[in-house]
Amino acid sequence: MSSSTKRCLVLLEKCKSMKHLKQAHAQVFTTGLENNTFALSRVLAFCSSHKHHHESLTYACRVFEQIQNPTVCIYNTLIKAFLVNNKFKSALQVFVKMLQSELKPDNYTIPYVLKACGTFHDCSFGKMIHGYSSKLGLVFDIYVGNSLMAMYCVFGDVVAARYVFDEIPSLNVVSWSVMISGYAKVGDVDSARLFFDEAPEKDKGIWGAMISGYVQNSCFKESLYLFRLMQLTDIVPDESIFVSILSACAHLGALEIGVWIHQHLNQLKLVPLSVRLSTSLLDMYAKCGNLELAKRLFDSMNMRDVVCWNAMISGMAMHGDGKGALKLFYDMEKVGVKPDDITFIAVFTACSYSGMAYEGLMLLDKMCSVYNIVPKSEHYGCLVDLLSRAGLFEEAMVMIRKITNSWNGSEETLAWRAFLSACCNHGETQLAELAAEKVLQLDNHIHSGVYVLLSNLYAASGKHSDARRVRDMMKIKGTNKAPGCSSVEIDGVISEFIAGEKTHPQMEEIHSVLKKMHMQLDYNQ
Repeated sequence: MSSSTKRCLVLLEKCKSMKHLKQAHAQVFTTGLENNTFALSRVLAFCSSHKHHHESLTYACRVFEQIQNPTVCIYNTLIKAFLVNNKFKSALQVFVKMLQSELKPDNYTIPYVLKACGTFHDCSFGKMIHGYSSKLGLVFDIYVGNSLMAMYCVFGDVVAARYVFDEIPSLNVVSWSVMISGYAKVGDVDSARLFFDEAPEKDKGIWGAMISGYVQNSCFKESLYLFRLMQLTDIVPDESIFVSILSACAHLGALEIGVWIHQHLNQLKLVPLSVRLSTSLLDMYAKCGNLELAKRLFDSMNMRDVVCWNAMISGMAMHGDGKGALKLFYDMEKVGVKPDDITFIAVFTACSYSGMAYEGLMLLDKMCSVYNIVPKSEHYGCLVDLLSRAGLFEEAMVMIRKITNSWNGSEETLAWRAFLSACCNHGETQLAELAAEKVLQLDNHIHSGVYVLLSNLYAASGKHSDARRVRDMMKIKGTNKAPGCSSVEIDGVISEFIAGEKTHPQMEEIHSVLKKMHMQLDYNQ
């Protein structure tokens, strides 16, 4: 290899911008390497590493078209370039062109294509690739096998994923992680845990997959327990694991554990924290009742993305600070962060909780006219709740009827339930009866909450015979009232209490303290 050729290849390796690449590509021609597949593959490789760069992708296509006999490596590089830029359909089209040129894909090609199938939601094409890979004997390759499992798990087909898993002769930690995540995605936490327990080696990815799987399926106590087990090992949790655990703390109201995690992150010298971790922390603080800590953390952040702003607005809405939430929304606009559909759900909720119906409707107009966001069922549901809470029942009913055709059954049910609850709070018996009838028509699974709301409304209105009639109806239809549930965190231990249950190990002591409290209250009166 001549010195000029070596210099040209070094230039290609050191490219950091499209300007540099074009200069290096010019050197390719001047040194006579215009047909050198390695040199051209380096040009394409640069383009495939630049995400969301339209110029680089266009340039890659032009370079590819000039190659007379592209190799498998060249095709792979172009497919990857489309994947990096989220052009999944184009990636599949390049693969088809590769097959038409009678080239056989290798164990790099198939994973790229399967990823495109999963993201492009083309299961049938993915199954064809599976069959083709079997003919080529590639299904036994660990990278191809893991990619096949990942694709099937994206489509929720854990049976097919398990079939591939059983076929791979030599599994690795990724194989086990994929199956754990796949089972968790379809809600089969027990099977996911079996895979976790049977994994011969547990790395950070496997622990993270199981902890995340528990959180996704609302098994928050189990995720915290598993996190404690993980701490007994030498594995240091990564950002994703901390985010999952903070989410569990937020749902359980486990403030002490959340504070400990914040301190632990500081000890790990993860300061300043990433935007994602900071957002998870402030969301946890807000949901655990400490809005002041959430605000303090929010104010200390140097960078904030739209998710961060949404979390803080939601936190203020949750605490009934509607004016503060709206001020934050306008601050968000001032600093140039563009609101998304989640932002408007948060501000509509804030307006609903604070009785600001006019402001909510003005924001709806801004969402549509200024930001060109098409309202979804969640937005309309929030607005129905907003209008109902404000006592604007006629306007709420008009909105429900206006967009009923665009809702599915469950979404319409939620809107009527919100309407029913507001009617009961305002003592609107007739409207409440209408809403209850609608809910029961739409919901195949009879919900005890509907009957309880009606019964309580009748009782509060002095219609005791109607209240008894509703209770009798519940008995006849076998609808049991869902028991109340509460939890308390003491010294980092979370105890849950369900109305009527007597299984807590300290139940006698608890009742003894409650009895003393009742006696003291009676004495003070």
